[in-house]
Amino acid sequence: MKKTIHLDAADPIEIYGAGNKILEEFCSYFPELKVVARGTDIMLDGTPGDIESFEVKFAELVERRHRKMNLTVYDVEDIFDAESDPDKFRLNADSIIIHSTEGKPIRARNKTQQEMVRAYFENDLIFAVGPAGTGKTYVAIALAVRALKNREIKRIILTRPAVEAGERLGFLPGDLKDKLDPYLQPLYDALGDMIPARRLQEFIADGIIQIAPLAYMRGRTLDRACVILDEAQNTNLGQLKMFLTRMGNDAKFIVTGDATQVDLPHRDDSGLLKGISLVKDIKGVKTIFFTSEDIVRHPLVAKIVKAFDRETR
Repeated sequence: MKKTIHLDAADPIEIYGAGNKILEEFCSYFPELKVVARGTDIMLDGTPGDIESFEVKFAELVERRHRKMNLTVYDVEDIFDAESDPDKFRLNADSIIIHSTEGKPIRARNKTQQEMVRAYFENDLIFAVGPAGTGKTYVAIALAVRALKNREIKRIILTRPAVEAGERLGFLPGDLKDKLDPYLQPLYDALGDMIPARRLQEFIADGIIQIAPLAYMRGRTLDRACVILDEAQNTNLGQLKMFLTRMGNDAKFIVTGDATQVDLPHRDDSGLLKGISLVKDIKGVKTIFFTSEDIVRHPLVAKIVKAFDRETR
């Protein structure tokens, strides 16, 4: 199906943005729709559903331009993330957290993920503990990206302990960044699902999104940030304390980990469960426990986790 929308504006740049930046951001939510803008005409080629949705959302964008002096890419994000109004979201854990770069809604996929979402709005420090594949880190990053888009925070900080899981860090090629990036790649992957590649690189270059090993957190005070510590089972109690005491004003801290996958030389050195037990009764702290029943990856993953759990008991 093809359709042409005529833009009733003296200067299309008011809507498209300089270099069509706003229009490109808008079109990123319709990856299957072909969009060609020529002057005040926008030509669409795609499914009737995509075209109808495009028209509705684009009308919202034009209306927003009538109410304010200038549009930004944040206006586009606000339009598409309207479903995740904070007050509405608190009441309905099944709501959309954000949309992926392909325009697909990202929402809690089971009751435990919904519990984690609710805990995020009700507490400043959340522990999410459970086996691989339960979506702990993915949900945490989705909540952080949503908060950034809604301007509830000014930056996202993602960190992991650079602990070797059978490989030797020193033998990896490249400089320090090259050696550390493999540990942080899962965080880049999740962000890449939720933020267009060019925007993500801009955020990283501007320090709005920071991804760094845990050791880089020492001495910092993190205000108005959503800070996620991933693979926390590979921290000792001292490292965990160091991380938690970085919390500044208006900050949200999320700690994720799997107590069954400790890569430290001595499993008893892990501080994750010890730390949880120390702070569990503090107001504003909530722990969410995931089980193999919550695994949302390939169905085989749940069976693999159960098989290994039986062997290690």
